[in-house]
Formats: sequence, C-alpha cells, structure tokens
Amino acid sequence: MTSAFLILGAVFIAIAALIHLYIFFLESVVWTRPSTWKLFGLKSQSEAEIVKPMAYNQGFYNVFLGVGAGIGLIMIGSGNLAQAGFALALFAAGSMALAALVLITSSPRLARSAAIQGVAPLLGILFLALAIALG
Repeated sequence: MTSAFLILGAVFIAIAALIHLYIFFLESVVWTRPSTWKLFGLKSQSEAEIVKPMAYNQGFYNVFLGVGAGIGLIMIGSGNLAQAGFALALFAAGSMALAALVLITSSPRLARSAAIQGVAPLLGILFLALAIALG
C-alpha cells in the first residue's frame, strides 16, 4: 500500500512524534531553566521546583508516545509488520490527540498548546485511516 494518504499520514505522525520528544526534553531534561518553566506559564524558580516531579513524569509519558509512534511508522515501512505498525502508530497518535483534548478542556487558555500537541497526530490519524480505507 503506497499512496499519498499513507505518506501524508506518516509525515504528520512523525511530526507529532518529534513534537512529543521535544516536550519530553523540556519537561524532563531542562525543566528548571527559566526559559523552560516560563514557557509553561510558571512565574518563579520555586514554582518550577514544586512541579518538577510532575513535569518529569509527564515528560516520560510524552517520550513513550513519541517513541511508540516512531516504532509504529518503522513497522509500517517494514512491510511484514505493517498491520501491527498501523495499530501502534494509530494508538500513539490517538493518545496524543486525546491528551490535547484533555488539555484544552481542563484549561481553555492552553488552546495554543493543545493545538501544537494535537493537530499533527489528528491529521496523521485522518490520513492513515484514509490510506487504510482506500487500500
């Protein structure tokens, strides 16, 4: 199955994976840098220290989703494991999109962050679903 929809879906899921790997880097590696915690709306180093364990943990959720999406794409490309790859990539992308929905419903002021986190995986899901449906 090679189609424009498959390629577009793979590209958007790859972008989503990279975004989530970057979020992991921010939340779990460089969280205490002022430029990072300010990006997340915190006002002081002490606030950053208070939420550091939660950010660290959340960062790992993001890395797991990003890696899962990437492994799914590799499996799709391998041919022999394509069905399992579609399942894994769609699960990871679906989790990313739903997490973005949770973010915006929990705090509408974070709509921009939710869009950054959720639009690419949502487009990836759409295009991979079209690729599967149209064969």
